[in-house]
Amino acid sequence: MTSGNKDYGKLYLIPVSLGDSNPEKVFPPMNSRIIDGIEDFIVENEKSARRFIKQILPEKSQQSLKLKTLNKFTEESEIPTFLNAAKDGKNIGLLSEAGCPGVADPGAEIVKLAHRYNIQVVPLIGPSSILLAMMASGMNGQSFTFHGYLPIDKKDRKHEIKQLERISTEKNQAQIFIETPYRNMKFLEDLIQNLHPTTRICVACDLTLESEFIKTATASEWKNIKADLHKRPAIFIIQRDL
Repeated sequence: MTSGNKDYGKLYLIPVSLGDSNPEKVFPPMNSRIIDGIEDFIVENEKSARRFIKQILPEKSQQSLKLKTLNKFTEESEIPTFLNAAKDGKNIGLLSEAGCPGVADPGAEIVKLAHRYNIQVVPLIGPSSILLAMMASGMNGQSFTFHGYLPIDKKDRKHEIKQLERISTEKNQAQIFIETPYRNMKFLEDLIQNLHPTTRICVACDLTLESEFIKTATASEWKNIKADLHKRPAIFIIQRDL
């Protein structure tokens, strides 16, 4: 028994680099071979997707590419049609804006539909900022939760930080967040001010790039650490030990 309809094409989940890094550093050669055989792609941003494909395969014809855009502006009624090519027997590539499709990414909706339509889903190897940060944090890799963005409102954010710190203590569980890059410094300040002094904070930014920065220290120790995180893609992780 196969995991999909044998007459359908496959949906390949294609990771994208986390920044301007050498593709050979973060992708196996197999990814390039698979991308080379695909003309239909579902992407978050057409311009950056074309740039990524050109970086991976400079000789691949850009004119032959058929790209469908999936983001917050996409009409919900259009989404099911994005998999029509797979129903016609063609392979489709799903690309995130950065990192792995379906993880903190609208592509999860496409993957859900693929399973519903019995289209085989094939995840490819590539960088995930969330997992890379977790690996390097020194926090509990057996139990962790990704929360995405916290509330912008100062009062709501403080409440959420305190609540998640309590959960971290009770469950011995790492709590993972992201923030809009231009608000990174303010977010770190909020963590330092609202967490217990002994709670550990990991900041991991520019992962896989030459400018990569990863540091885990207590909230108290972070008060004396100088780090410029402004407009740099970052992952934040907290954990208060028992």
